[in-house]
Amino acid sequence: MPLHRHLVKGREFARTAGDHATDMFAPLAVIGRGLRHHAGWAKDRWQATPKERRGPTLFLSAAMLIGIYLLPHGLLFALIALMASAAWAGRAPKAAPAPPAPDVADIKLGALYSALTPYLCGPEDANPLYHFEGSYKKAFGSWEFDAEGRLSRLELSYPAYFTDTEPAARARIEQVVQGKAGRAREYRFDWDEESNRLRITALAPLPTDVVAQRFVAAPGEIVLGFTDEDGTARTIPVAQGGVVTQQPPVVWRTGPRSSEPHLLALGVAGYGTSSLIRSIALQALPYGDLVVIDGAGTGEHACLVNRPGVHTVETSLHGALAALNWAAQETERRLAALNASRHTGASLPEDVTRPLWLLLDHPTELGELARAEGRPDPQDLLELPLRHGRAARVTVVIADDVEARDRITPTVLATTRARVLLGPAGSEEGRAALGAPLDIVPAAHAPVGRGYARIGNGAPVRLQVPATVDPLDDEAPAQLRDAVIALLPHRDSRTEAAPAAPPRPDRPPVVRADGTAPSHHQVDLGKAEPMIRSRPIS
Repeated sequence: MPLHRHLVKGREFARTAGDHATDMFAPLAVIGRGLRHHAGWAKDRWQATPKERRGPTLFLSAAMLIGIYLLPHGLLFALIALMASAAWAGRAPKAAPAPPAPDVADIKLGALYSALTPYLCGPEDANPLYHFEGSYKKAFGSWEFDAEGRLSRLELSYPAYFTDTEPAARARIEQVVQGKAGRAREYRFDWDEESNRLRITALAPLPTDVVAQRFVAAPGEIVLGFTDEDGTARTIPVAQGGVVTQQPPVVWRTGPRSSEPHLLALGVAGYGTSSLIRSIALQALPYGDLVVIDGAGTGEHACLVNRPGVHTVETSLHGALAALNWAAQETERRLAALNASRHTGASLPEDVTRPLWLLLDHPTELGELARAEGRPDPQDLLELPLRHGRAARVTVVIADDVEARDRITPTVLATTRARVLLGPAGSEEGRAALGAPLDIVPAAHAPVGRGYARIGNGAPVRLQVPATVDPLDDEAPAQLRDAVIALLPHRDSRTEAAPAAPPRPDRPPVVRADGTAPSHHQVDLGKAEPMIRSRPIS
């Protein structure tokens, strides 16, 4: 007889013997469970009995046992009663073990695999990597879940015929993955086109409790916000929640040696483009002069009115055109003064080297009003500051709605190489606003100030703008308003008189190429008191 038949008969004999032994010793098992139940009950009662009553309890128990012993056949009757009671107490079968909890990976990864199958399955593929009866373990290489059971990292393979070079095909896969993994988080998608692999990483939320403050930065460096640790090579100390922490900043370098001297910020309505303008203004005020154009006319920048270093804050079309016309002539004047100083070998005057910032909030709204009135678009007056602003120390910052991108002039789009996009935007909007494909899928609901930044030819990084609210907004938290007021040159010009300042000329000096100054200035803002004046030279 073959060996395997002996083994089969041996297993059957052992199984039969075990079944018979179970049937034979079943009454003993029932009585044993009952005795354990009685022992546990007696132990609980003894522990629940107060210490002062344990002595009498022992005495009564011993007396009862002696009485049973003295009765005729007392021990036999007691044993029979104990066995019957134990059999009754142990009659319930042992509770079946609870079924094992379902594996989170099997449920979530299986659902993700099924959702990706229609997009990655080829009808003519003889050995498909994705098919409706397949397993996710064949396509998914590695994965991780966080403590809450949410997918935090995944690496998957896709067939070679998938069109991974087309943005639309990528967007479909990214949308499916985000829908199955959770739309409340941001995900970075790393497409490895050479090996046909996709790496998905869930990004941790950026801090939203960083308020406006003095950041550790050199003159000419603007902290746009904060990003991930791998998005920059430096960290700065930041007051956050009452303590000082180290946060990685997104730094925009301006000045004559900057390759990205101008900034364009686009955003979804309500996601903090005006807050970004205020944050930049507060950081630029200690080192330069400001001209602010509020195209929306909502008074978001009224806190800067009459502040030292702020030439003007304009909300009307007439005032914006006059201010930008002055800025264009001021740029020309600075270029002439710089050329004259270089030819003569003289030192540069302070009114030429001091940075001038042109901050425009929603200028496209003024452009529509200008076209309706037959007047020039304010963006057309920015051509000279944009093209020659780096040499003249003139920096232009433009913030507008992402839907108004088509109304921004080509000159602005070509010269603003520092880009910011705020709010949840699609892949097409991200590519159009940042000038590069965005490998991060935004969350469905993002906090105010959350977006992305791209400086020059660098890769887009996540961005969280510091909370810089309007200090004149009564609905804003008092703590945030006080943080902004503390950064202004005066606490509040509406309740506290500004300190006495030395007399200053009504108009900035203009230097011609031959080194002579004209007797009069050609710019007239048409106001009783000139609102655009140069900062006094101390």
